[in-house]
Amino acid sequence: MIIAKKSLGQNFLIDNKIIDKIINYINIKDKIVLEVGPGTGNLTGPILKKQPKKFYVVEKDNDLAIQLTKKFYDKIKVINNDILSFDENLLIKDKVIVFGNLPYNISTEILIKWIINLKNSFWFECMILMFQKEVADRIIANINNSNYGRLSILSNWKLNIKKICDVYPASFKPQPKIDSTLLFFTPKKNFYKINNPKNLEKITRIFFSNRRKMLRKPYNKLFNGDLRVSEKLNINLNLRPQNLSCETYFKLTQEYENLFS
Repeated sequence: MIIAKKSLGQNFLIDNKIIDKIINYINIKDKIVLEVGPGTGNLTGPILKKQPKKFYVVEKDNDLAIQLTKKFYDKIKVINNDILSFDENLLIKDKVIVFGNLPYNISTEILIKWIINLKNSFWFECMILMFQKEVADRIIANINNSNYGRLSILSNWKLNIKKICDVYPASFKPQPKIDSTLLFFTPKKNFYKINNPKNLEKITRIFFSNRRKMLRKPYNKLFNGDLRVSEKLNINLNLRPQNLSCETYFKLTQEYENLFS
């Protein structure tokens, strides 16, 4: 009997209606599929019935990886590894479709890692990922919203994001204490060119380190009090971080790179 491990943030999806919604959201026949955190294989089996061309799963838990291999044998390729240390760009040359009931304790870290490591050519075709609702709300939040922040800006840099549905605790075993949300991600064809994504991460971190304060102090810290960039981008430094659009943060990062590269 498999017991969920709290240390790995395991909550296994058991709701067939949600599973059907996930596997029928996009066509995966003859596609290459990657599932992150397959757990006991409750989603893995239905995905297989949709006849993907190749099917990889990444599972950190040794016991679950063994069980998955026994259950599905050669129908899937089980990669017993930590997704945070796994290089998806080396998986295969063709683009993959990603499914993931992400462990709640590292879901944000996984997403940011994928965004930071994205090349100009994407390794995935699209992604359907499960997050705790609080995190999903931050990912999809718009300007002037209390949930809008670093995660919103980083996520929307190279990705189009659409909410599929909310998922409630009874859909999992064991039941989490919070609601969850399914999100659908596709690559943007056009996005702002930033030489080093860590600069976008740095700028958003500094601006949102105190989101209730005005922009002037973090701006001066980044640009040494030089007002030319704020004037060029028409930024009112008396506003607060949540009052600047994603586009403005992308432009700020470009200007930062131009000045300090």
